[in-house]
Amino acid sequence: MAEHTPGAQLVSRVSRVLKTVAEYPDGVTAAAVSHATGLTRPTTHRLLASLAAEGLVDHDTARGRWFLGPELYLLGTLAAGRYDIPQAARDSVRRLAQQTGESAFFSARRGTETVCLLREEGSFPVRSFVLHEGVRFPLGVASAGLAILSFLPAGEVSDYLATADLPRRWGAGHATPALLERVAATRETGYAVNPALILEGSWGMGAAVFDAAGRPAWALSLTGIEPRFRPDRRPELGRLLLDEAHRLGAALASPAPRRH
Repeated sequence: MAEHTPGAQLVSRVSRVLKTVAEYPDGVTAAAVSHATGLTRPTTHRLLASLAAEGLVDHDTARGRWFLGPELYLLGTLAAGRYDIPQAARDSVRRLAQQTGESAFFSARRGTETVCLLREEGSFPVRSFVLHEGVRFPLGVASAGLAILSFLPAGEVSDYLATADLPRRWGAGHATPALLERVAATRETGYAVNPALILEGSWGMGAAVFDAAGRPAWALSLTGIEPRFRPDRRPELGRLLLDEAHRLGAALASPAPRRH
């Protein structure tokens, strides 16, 4: 087991704080950051103040809320050339939103989490706001994370569930027996269904997108209110998701053309 040095622990804490702030586009209080990260309030305040001094977060003192800072924007701009969202993903998300009327998303796997990278609103006027750019969920939580988890090798799924305490934060519906039932159903149909397990009345469906090695690395998903995901409509939504997932996977697996 790797030794955890004080410096590594500090980096981990800073990372957790920044990721939490990123999940709240309208800003987040220090108390909420403390609760989400498990850090004490004094530690959270010290880290936020230090990050603000470096321009990595910004503090709206009038509202008492913290936001991502301008230095992160500059760093992100520099990193975009390596990690920018492919146009193929934007096209797939846009088509799904247009064809279904629901909110459509593109998420990427990052270790044991998924992070939402792209959102496109559909035409249906009533929407679910569970997902937005930057929000993270553990694998197995939300339809994108369930879709990716379901197509990992069985041994990896078992190892992950042996250490992930999903019910503690996400409820009894994410206990291992119930989650494995949804994994089996996802493998059978090809697409994942989240029956309002995160927010009452908010349903989601997702399909894994595979990389060139055949591993689930991304996911496309749809969210909306429960009446829009009735049983007779789900197969059609699933077919659209799978069609776009296959198309996007082929595009992402293809080598980029050389520039001359």
